[in-house]
Parts: sequence; C-alpha cells; structure tokens
Amino acid sequence: MGKDSRIEWTHHTFNPWWGCVKVSPACDHCYAESWAKRVGLDVWGAEAPRRFFSDTHWKEPLKWNRDAQAEGVRRRVFCASMADVFENRPDLVEPRRRLLELIDATPMLDWLLLTKRIHLVKKLLPKGYQLPSHVWIGTTIENDEYARKRLRYLLEIESPSVRFVSCEPLLSPIDLAPYLKPNERGIRVDWVIAGGESGHGSRPMDPAWPESLQKQCAAAKVPFHFKQWGHWAPANNLEVPHGYPAHKVIDFYRGNKKVQVISVGKTVAGRILRGRTWDQFPKTRIPAP
Repeated sequence: MGKDSRIEWTHHTFNPWWGCVKVSPACDHCYAESWAKRVGLDVWGAEAPRRFFSDTHWKEPLKWNRDAQAEGVRRRVFCASMADVFENRPDLVEPRRRLLELIDATPMLDWLLLTKRIHLVKKLLPKGYQLPSHVWIGTTIENDEYARKRLRYLLEIESPSVRFVSCEPLLSPIDLAPYLKPNERGIRVDWVIAGGESGHGSRPMDPAWPESLQKQCAAAKVPFHFKQWGHWAPANNLEVPHGYPAHKVIDFYRGNKKVQVISVGKTVAGRILRGRTWDQFPKTRIPAP
C-alpha cells in the first residue's frame, strides 16, 4: 500500500491482501511475486496462503478520501498491485466484500480495479451489486489472443465510470480497433495503458507494437498512457550513460528494415514514445452530489 504511488498512472495503491496464481503469459515474470519473495513471503500459487492486513491498513483510504474532499480534487487508487481482486477462493469472499464497502465509503477516490480474471467479475460480485460510478474496471491483455478472450467480458460490465486495458507487458502486436469504437450499447474501451516488461528475464518489445496502439487510440480519440519501455529500449537515439555495463541487442524486422532494441534497464530506457511522453487520462462520469 502506498500514498503518492510511484506508478505513473495512479496517486495511491491499496492491497486488500497479497498473493495470487499465474493465469497467462503476462504473469510469467510477475513483479509482485518477485517482490513478495524478496521480503520473505510465500503467497503465490493455489495452495499458498494469502497475506491479510490489520484494521489500520484498511483505514488509510478513508484518510485519502477525507484529504481529497478537503482539497476538492479526485484521487486515483490502484487496487491491487500485489493480488487480483477477482481471484476465486473461499478465503477471499469476506475481504472482497469489505473492499467493496470501503469503495462505497470513499466516493472522492477513483478505484482502479485491474484484473486478469475479468470473466469472473459478475460471478464474484454480491448478488444485485453494481460497481459504483467511481470504479474504473480494467483487464490486462498482452497479445491478440487475450484481447479476444477478455475484452468481451470487460464490455459487458455495467456502471463503472471507466473501462480500461493494460497492455503491459506488451508481448505482441494487438488490434484494439474493434473495441475502441462504441458497441450497440454505446460502450467501448475508454483508456489504454501500454508498456514493456522490466525485471529479470524481461521479454523485448518491438517499438512498432506500442506505436501502433498509440495510433489506434488517436484515431478513435481514446486516451493513451505509455508507462515505460521496460528493460529493453529502441537503440535509435538512446543515450546510454558512459561506462554503462555491456548490454544485449535484439533485432526486429519490418520487411527489409531492421530495428534494434537493447537491454539497458527501465531507468535508462525511459518512457519516450514517438518523441514525447504520453500521459493521457479519461474523463470520468461521476454524477453530481
């Protein structure tokens, strides 16, 4: 949990619990699992216990809500960076109910619920419950296969202020165009986040992949946020610090044209795409009090 989160697209992070199970290729090098192991916790896998927290932990968002109300500004809360709110386990039923009550009690906070289990959202919400309008519901799609599997469920969910996708780690080209235009009910993907993989074993990303997503979003007038290149960055015009350790080079080909990416780490790689940063955010649809 953290106030003033270092994640570029949120103000705070809140974890109702820690722990999860890997479900798709995006999970292969899960940073949350690595972080949990680094602090000595075994909370990953179907048989592992989840880590739960005290009442003091659960009171923090109430304070953030009071601060936001006093300042007259909305704040974004990413929930959950170390878990998946819609993991289907009996021991998570009560903490998930408590989380929904906390969300209801903090209307000045926009809660970003990002899940790889978007198909379970309707099943795991309490009977008759609809997500309040200050919830942003999102799903991770790392390639076209998971876009087809997950986005239809995202567009079926009623009432959230924003429906978004996180294409991070981006592992292949993705055609989002069919989901960026309103369907017969006027619903579409409202926001796209993209980024490359970082950390040990990171898989390289062809620069053409995020460039294509940005262009698709621009054509559909959908806000786009480029989070990072990750461990690998385009070699073209990249300034590598003097004395930087030897790095690996990977070639991508677009016809006869070769594009190289190099392993420099996410700090050096940065987040400049097509000559600029992309920090676009959607407009929320919060009813007046």
